[in-house]
Amino acid sequence: MEILIPVLTLGLLGAIFGVGLAIASKRLHVEVDPRLEKIHGLLPGSNCGACGGAGCFGFAESLLSGKLSVDACRVSEEAVRGQIARLLGEKLEKKVKKIAALYCNGGSRVKNRFLYQGIKDCVAANLVLNGHKDCSFSCLGFGSCVQACPFDAISMSGDELPVVDKDKCKACNKCVLACPKKLFTLIPITNKVYVACSSRDLGKDTKVACPVGCIACKLCEKACKFDAIHVIDNLAEIDYNKCTSCADCVKVCPMKTIRVRE
Repeated sequence: MEILIPVLTLGLLGAIFGVGLAIASKRLHVEVDPRLEKIHGLLPGSNCGACGGAGCFGFAESLLSGKLSVDACRVSEEAVRGQIARLLGEKLEKKVKKIAALYCNGGSRVKNRFLYQGIKDCVAANLVLNGHKDCSFSCLGFGSCVQACPFDAISMSGDELPVVDKDKCKACNKCVLACPKKLFTLIPITNKVYVACSSRDLGKDTKVACPVGCIACKLCEKACKFDAIHVIDNLAEIDYNKCTSCADCVKVCPMKTIRVRE
């Protein structure tokens, strides 16, 4: 009898709690859009966060709530984005793929102003007197962008410069955000020509600091038949809406600053 009473009590409590949980599950039940799992299953699962969502599942939720568009996922292939758009009843506009380009060509060619012996990280090095390079716009060469890339698309060259693998690059924008010098830009893969420099210093000062920096000579401006390149604030800038990648500006650049992407 002494054992029976506790057993019955526990059984009664279990039944009460079970009924309570059953009622609560029905009343608090949240309907889940059946498209959520389908969309999540189509996504690459990289969870890079480049879209602005909390991973791929967060991106799928944001799609259904209208907070993000299909184009926000830069990692998915165009065919996958098309499938997701059809699930949402939307039409996906075809866009040209972009890849990251480094607007610097100095690297080890730029002399050091002082010997930096701190943390081997670009952000940390940039905090010390704006970096140890003679050119204050130069890549610092510690590869913070390499660490930031979730797709292993960036490696360091022997010249202490990041090299982007165009086949692996997903234009996720991580390297753009990671670089303290703001040297990376996403450009259409169809545009082959770019200016590998970010210096706004006077031409004579740039020439002293870097043997491959833009000296604002304007020879590229004169050579371009399409009015696609102009020197603004001591730096050549390309208008990709006009540029045809004819490479005439590359041929006349005395510093070999304007390059054709391989």
